[in-house]
Amino acid sequence: MKLIEKSRVGSKVTKKYDKAQTPYQRVPASSEVSKETKKLLRTQYRKLNPAELKRKMENLQKRLIHVASDKQRKPPE
Repeated sequence: MKLIEKSRVGSKVTKKYDKAQTPYQRVPASSEVSKETKKLLRTQYRKLNPAELKRKMENLQKRLIHVASDKQRKPPE
């Protein structure tokens, strides 16, 4: 959530937030990003498969745990 406005009435501070968005959702609205970059990001975003990403992350986590546990078992030289 991005802070849009902050106002003070006495000791009370009221904050107004923008609608929650992911960084990817904010990029197309930005005028600072070129059209080519936006197009590239859209193509890359469409290719993403959340289930596959989750499986890859879990495999990497298992490997990391395995490597860490191997290091704990070996005595230092």
